[in-house]
Amino acid sequence: MLADLLSGCFAVDLEETWERERTATPVRAFAVRLHATGYSLRETTSILAEFGVERSHGAVWNWVHQVADSVPDPPEAQPKRVAVDETAVKINGEWSWLYAAIDTETKLILDVAVFGRHGTDPAAAFLSRLAEKHDLSNTTFLVDQFGYRTALARLGLSGRVDYTDRNLIEKWFQTLKMRIDRFHNSWVGSRRSTHHWCAVFAHYYNRLRPHQSLNDRTPAEVVLN
Repeated sequence: MLADLLSGCFAVDLEETWERERTATPVRAFAVRLHATGYSLRETTSILAEFGVERSHGAVWNWVHQVADSVPDPPEAQPKRVAVDETAVKINGEWSWLYAAIDTETKLILDVAVFGRHGTDPAAAFLSRLAEKHDLSNTTFLVDQFGYRTALARLGLSGRVDYTDRNLIEKWFQTLKMRIDRFHNSWVGSRRSTHHWCAVFAHYYNRLRPHQSLNDRTPAEVVLN
């Protein structure tokens, strides 16, 4: 049973990441994956305890941070159409905004970032991050009618208003919030902590979660093959 649960761990060199940790690497990777798929810290530590591994909530949360700092960025992509949007999240009882972009063809999450406000300037900063990681020369961005149109013009990128195909990013936000709502009414910590968890979840979504619409492949497998 344990071997089956540990069979799909994060595909990074975690031995180097956690070389000073006293808990075996597969167990830590398993705990991070549990948390990324929607288990609370309390539920995750309880499951570990069932296997004889007693660790604190803080230890598991530190593992999540370490993985977020170590997982590779999404594979470089040349997307034709990208849906981009932001959603509000509470951190310490105050609103921040999570920005995300998804390739509508491969369903690859291209990037996530957390900002203290929303509008044209954060949108431009997020799009600039995307341009550093991916080839956007032939990309059309699917946006709503808010700050993105000005931000796209500022960066010389192409976009159009779309309320149909861009629903893909809304569905991803719904999936994300289904995970969050199980254990967070409000994040406790920093924007950096929130970004860390979202980065781990995006890695899980891109590289570990097969999609029926992609013939049971992951978005990363579609991009790389």
